Amino acid sequence: MSRKAFLSQRVVTPDGIKPAAVLVEDGRILDVVPPGQLPAQISVQDFGDAAILPGLVDSHVHINEPGRTEWEGFRTATRAAAAGGYTLLVDMPLNCLPPTTTVAALEAKRKAASGQCHVDWMAWGGVVSDNQEHIESLGATGVPGFKCFLIHPGIDGFTMVNEQELRTALPHVERTGLPLLVHAELPGPVDAATRQLAQADWSKYATYLQSRPDEAELSAIRLMLSLCREYHFRLHIVHLATSQALDLLRAAKSEGLPASVETCPHYLHFSSDKIPDGQSLFKCAPPIRSRENREKLWQGLREGVIDLVATDHSPCPPEMKRLSERTFRTAWGGIAGLSLALAVMWTEASARGFTLTHVARWMAEGPARLAGGETRKGRIAKGFDADFVVFEPEAEFIATEDHLHYRHRVSPYLGEKLRGVVKATYLRGDCIFSDGKFPGEPGGREFRR
Repeated sequence: MSRKAFLSQRVVTPDGIKPAAVLVEDGRILDVVPPGQLPAQISVQDFGDAAILPGLVDSHVHINEPGRTEWEGFRTATRAAAAGGYTLLVDMPLNCLPPTTTVAALEAKRKAASGQCHVDWMAWGGVVSDNQEHIESLGATGVPGFKCFLIHPGIDGFTMVNEQELRTALPHVERTGLPLLVHAELPGPVDAATRQLAQADWSKYATYLQSRPDEAELSAIRLMLSLCREYHFRLHIVHLATSQALDLLRAAKSEGLPASVETCPHYLHFSSDKIPDGQSLFKCAPPIRSRENREKLWQGLREGVIDLVATDHSPCPPEMKRLSERTFRTAWGGIAGLSLALAVMWTEASARGFTLTHVARWMAEGPARLAGGETRKGRIAKGFDADFVVFEPEAEFIATEDHLHYRHRVSPYLGEKLRGVVKATYLRGDCIFSDGKFPGEPGGREFRR
């Protein structure tokens, strides 16, 4: 393959944003040089003032294949990812059939993904009540880490784990050296709150919010930090929604515990006071909390207590959202947001004085590190894969169904005015999305750490 160069006045590198040329050969970044040092006889694509960011990495996606492709699937999820500037997705183990809790299930997933993917992918393994003997073999076969639930995940077939089951599993997790990703809510506070709300009006968002109190997250995080102290495994808290946990997490990091934390675009964009009653598209777990809580999550990102932002893209067939019934009680909890996440984050981040360097750290470098891809993915630097996104930070648009690209085009973001447009996405130097189109055949593959 011949060498080529991608030129921009704003290339987002680990050393800051600068005019540069990204030199690419055989799908890898050969070098990043000042525009005046372009080699002679090289094919140049000049993006002018549009920014070039590293391809985004989403370490929290529910692709649901094999087994529930009527919800999503590799083809549609990776198409939406490419449109959103993502070049690597890490799939969660629970909504597929079989769930990714054994090596055989991982192999079934590999078979299902073959030839379908517009971007690269990986798959987390699961830790459930009875698969302790599979944990180390999953690690050896290529999962980048494991996911568990401390509360019922809303779906049968992927069991939650209690403290005793965790204690049986953790020595196996620790031996792999891989992270354990935890849905940190304990059932006790949720069950108690829900019992008190038996006669409440479940068309009201306030009722749902009361049913998932902050204490559910806090007690779960306290438990996991104490187990982390005891077993010395790598702990990652997924989709932090309560800012009340930030002090706990800050102290844990100061103590040197190997703990990391993510939050999601929907917790950083929406707030409970703006969610209309009956609008179950906004239901997710943990729930979207108050405006004051949202601002404290932003402060957590500013201070580095929160390490990264992942989408928790959790799609389902529209009827599962119970929109006609207008009830939060039985609606599926999950927000689909892959193709709009970068614009949502930039809209909010730019309004608070953050730069594209911050966004690249939260949405590319941080998730790549979590998934064990930090030497190849998530940065525009020599030796890395030539994955990047061409982004127009000043452009604005209203989110419509045409922007979504995943299987079921429903989203709480529809109608929102957002800032920042993904113009093109490149995977290993090849264009996989440009101005609403997906050129070429799907060339994504499994990324092995």
